[in-house]
Amino acid sequence: MPVLTGALALLCVVGPLSTDMYLPAFPGMARELGTDASGIQLTLTAFLIGMTLGHLVFGPLSDRYGRRGPLLAGAAVCALATAGCALAPSLEWLVAARFLAGFSGAAGVVISRAVVSDVAEGAAAARMLALLMTLSTIAPIVAPLAGGAIIELSGWRAVFWVLTAVAALVAAAVVAGIPESLPEERRITGGFGAFARSVRTVVADRAYTGWTLAFTFGFGALFCYIAGSPFLLQNVLGLGVGMSSVAFSGGALMAGVTGALSARIVTRTGPERLLRLGLYAMLAGCTALLLATVAGVLTVAVCLPLLAVVTGGIGLAFANAAALAIGRVPHAAGTGSALLGTAQSALGAVVAPLVGLGGADTALPLFAGMTLCTVLAVGSARWALRAAGTGTGSAGSRAPVAPAP
Repeated sequence: MPVLTGALALLCVVGPLSTDMYLPAFPGMARELGTDASGIQLTLTAFLIGMTLGHLVFGPLSDRYGRRGPLLAGAAVCALATAGCALAPSLEWLVAARFLAGFSGAAGVVISRAVVSDVAEGAAAARMLALLMTLSTIAPIVAPLAGGAIIELSGWRAVFWVLTAVAALVAAAVVAGIPESLPEERRITGGFGAFARSVRTVVADRAYTGWTLAFTFGFGALFCYIAGSPFLLQNVLGLGVGMSSVAFSGGALMAGVTGALSARIVTRTGPERLLRLGLYAMLAGCTALLLATVAGVLTVAVCLPLLAVVTGGIGLAFANAAALAIGRVPHAAGTGSALLGTAQSALGAVVAPLVGLGGADTALPLFAGMTLCTVLAVGSARWALRAAGTGTGSAGSRAPVAPAP
């Protein structure tokens, strides 16, 4: 199990590394490729769109053909596409390569959650997912710092060569550490019609839908922060580039600490209680940040501790929401994970540009968006708790869910 957990954790780092490591290179990339900031931003948007579509393809494929084959294919294509990014002679080439990297990289994200559902359930699955999240938080902690160092030494193309090596390492980890976890008798056959029926069955489970929406809106709050943090930390709070990287990494570290705590206590406490605690912490922190912004008292001393409350809540909430959602549909874990990941990536792509509507020198749209997303996440979790408690859902498809505290 430790080998499997380590291999699954490696699958989870590709996305954060691919989005965070090359961000410091945007100005240099724009100059070299003869474009502006909005043109370079398309490379991040293309990656997210590719990942959104990849979830819809690789999740059902893994339910039909097993986990290992799609995982290996995704890792191999991701390595080739990332090498294409390093060699890109133009912006158009780079955008296309980033799209393909996101599409193929989705295989590791969506199938890793399905593998967890194959080998564990209930609180045990929540513990394993929390542990994966804890291990994968190393990526956003290290990525902005490592990316800046690599760019200073060797330029932005070197970042993509490093990411190519990571993708190749992922393929090796699949071969060495991830056995086939979905036996043939549990696979879904019948082509697109069977996939459509599987989707209908999954979304008909109201508790699954509620947990998925709680996860998705919680991620929306996180992506608001990711997209707006450079302007918040540098333009609003006045931190330098180096201190901004340290502050951002500190938030990721806080999420990792609470994720590790969740992994240790979830079997005793239950995933529902930890999810609610995490979401309420996020709501309290986001609301306080919004009020401080409106009142004009947002300073470094006020902002950073409240952001720590928010990111600490994220560490408690995300893994437990994902485990509760996928645990409802063990008969179609790949499809359930795919729909969860699709909603997550799609909402992230939508909210990212919205946080900048007020300009680069205000935090009001950022914290308003984070607060709204968290309110919706809390409401979705409450709905899911009621649905799970009353037994609503698609008949015969529900996995056992621990009773609400």
